[in-house]
Amino acid sequence: MTTLETLKVGQRARIVEIEDDDAVSVRLMEMGLTDGEEIEVLCFAPLGDPIEFLVRGYRISLRASEARRVRIEPL
Repeated sequence: MTTLETLKVGQRARIVEIEDDDAVSVRLMEMGLTDGEEIEVLCFAPLGDPIEFLVRGYRISLRASEARRVRIEPL
């Protein structure tokens, strides 16, 4: 199993779980990153952080440290 920050631009994946049970993890779930949801990498900032994703029809930007908490299954 891999994590969200390992994907390249244009790749899609299915979210398997969010690691930990702290405020950041809760915030990620509130943003729509829930188990079974599909997510796609749209672009990286010039220095590689943050990363922009498409999930549930809207765009979100996550820091690489936040993306490392999201376990995925590549499609």
